[in-house]
Amino acid sequence: MKRALKLMFFLLLFNVVFFGSVMAQWDKQQFFLRGRQALIEGKYAQAIEQFNILTQLDTSLHEAFFFRGIAKYNLGDFYGAQTDFDRTISINPIYTPAYHYRAITLSRIGKYDLAIKDLEEAVDLRPGYIGLYFSRGVTYFLSQQFEKAVEDFNRFLIKESKVADAYLNRGASYLFLGDTLKAINDYNTAISLNRFDPEGFVRRARIHMMQKNHKLALEDLNSAINLDTANTFALFHRALVRYEERDINGSLEDLEGVLKLDPGNSLALYNRALIRSQIGDYNNAIDDYDRVIAINPNNVLAYYNRASVFVQLGKFRDAMDDYSQAINLYPDFANAYVNRSYVKNQLGQFNSARSDYEIAQKKVSEYRAMRSDSSEASAFADTTRKFDNLIALDADFAKKDFNNELLQYRDVDIRLKPLYKFRVDTEKREFIALDKRFDNPEISGFIASLSLPVSLSSSSEIFPYDSHKEYLERVDNSLKRGKDGKLLFAKALLEAVNKQFNTALECYSQAIELEPEQTFYYINRGALQSEMIDFISSIESNVQVLTLDNSGATRAKVKEHVTRSYDYTAAIHDMKRAASLSPGFPYIYYNLGNLYCLSGDLPESIVQYSKSIEIFPYMGEAFYNRGLVQIYLQDREKGCLDMSKAGELGIIDAYGVIKKYCTEK
Repeated sequence: MKRALKLMFFLLLFNVVFFGSVMAQWDKQQFFLRGRQALIEGKYAQAIEQFNILTQLDTSLHEAFFFRGIAKYNLGDFYGAQTDFDRTISINPIYTPAYHYRAITLSRIGKYDLAIKDLEEAVDLRPGYIGLYFSRGVTYFLSQQFEKAVEDFNRFLIKESKVADAYLNRGASYLFLGDTLKAINDYNTAISLNRFDPEGFVRRARIHMMQKNHKLALEDLNSAINLDTANTFALFHRALVRYEERDINGSLEDLEGVLKLDPGNSLALYNRALIRSQIGDYNNAIDDYDRVIAINPNNVLAYYNRASVFVQLGKFRDAMDDYSQAINLYPDFANAYVNRSYVKNQLGQFNSARSDYEIAQKKVSEYRAMRSDSSEASAFADTTRKFDNLIALDADFAKKDFNNELLQYRDVDIRLKPLYKFRVDTEKREFIALDKRFDNPEISGFIASLSLPVSLSSSSEIFPYDSHKEYLERVDNSLKRGKDGKLLFAKALLEAVNKQFNTALECYSQAIELEPEQTFYYINRGALQSEMIDFISSIESNVQVLTLDNSGATRAKVKEHVTRSYDYTAAIHDMKRAASLSPGFPYIYYNLGNLYCLSGDLPESIVQYSKSIEIFPYMGEAFYNRGLVQIYLQDREKGCLDMSKAGELGIIDAYGVIKKYCTEK
């Protein structure tokens, strides 16, 4: 469905009339043309930059918000795209494409009712716009209203009978309605219309697999792989067919192919682990199960089947631990009780083994008494069922509580954007008139008064070694003639570059003694104290980071599993002193947000980031960090909206976070 949606997006992109009277001014037209060209070339971040300028030049220009929404959509920023489409419609309530694309976006974040409402509005505005029926059919499909999906695809195909994707989508709808004959007929038509698209062959192969016609399934999958050798979906399904045909080596070869292209595909890892355990390759099987569990710690079957491998290796205590974990995840798992009973007997724990066996028998009796219950929990009490079969991606699998085993993302360490401070910096930065910067004469005057090139930023220092040595000698010579706050500040900056933290800290402290009301000294001393902690913790491999797992859940993780807390009190105290001296500087509150986050006070960090944004609404780093914390605290929608704003303001890393944690899996 995602593929078809993207196709419609680009087909309709070129059908939108966008030159109107509002574009009469040449500068607007140039920005618009540049933005549109960037969209065509797939340079979505560049497109956003151009449309940002347009929205500043003319807040009533609905096309600028509309096309910026398209750019955000293609970066996976669905919440941001929705916001821009909302703005488009508020400016021009009869602009049909905005309803259309907002509907597509809403469907991607699971808001199907709202999506259908938008599509109905679009149909009312332009009933002859046939592409709307395609999109509404997709939305009906995603919301599992398959009969209505078929009706809309029928409407579309009456006018556009040569679009292969429409047949693929209608075929999928028929399949979910249980009509395999109509489904395969649609897939046949799609293949005849576009024999160079592997998708039709893969879908038809899956029907052949359902019908146990392995020969035809294999032919179709071979055709798909010949067309696209990197098609992991086709390789995965061919592995299943080969396994059913007892071609174990061929099945393993295909799974290897999947994992070579996609090392984090836990479903392929799980199936390979099963095959390896069945052929006696126990150590490699355990390695695969370990990787599956690392990706998805709630995969009950991975624990259960890894335990059976441990039994084969005589590692009964490891097996008992895994059976216990499987039981913790599914307390009705009768087979796990039976097997744990056996393991406990092997370990001489006879009374506990008897207890497990009795619990298992009770679970089985309960299961038989309520056999009409189709819930997964009761199914786990069925001792006649095998749990070591390969798992396919099909409708039945999708209903299992297997916790999105197709997720391909491992845990990712998400780091905050760094603190703002004055840094030694020789890089000249060019700004255009419409750039949003926090202009403050006090900051500009302070930088101009220093004896070396300095910038206030969150980026790292850029300073050649020879220049650094020359400036340090010059500052030291000046200090020999007498102490001065700004000279001490400059020396501290230079010493910090060389990681001479104690010397730098002493210089900042002496500068503060000389000028206790100078805000900027406190900002940098506080930032330095935080950096000293970070440096020490990195040496100890004990870096505290925000970690978001595959399902979007969050937890704190310390690398190397070493636990130690660090005290940011001194750094926070300096920042609060700076805030009391200069309450209008947004960077101080941004820094406090970071320090409170590192200290574990996440709610307070949000308060501080919000203060910085209130003072300076164009601070992308503040939106980024606040978004991270909100996602961490499970307030995903707010967090993703902040990420969207951060991306809009030029923080490109935001789109990586959005793709992993702000899209429906």
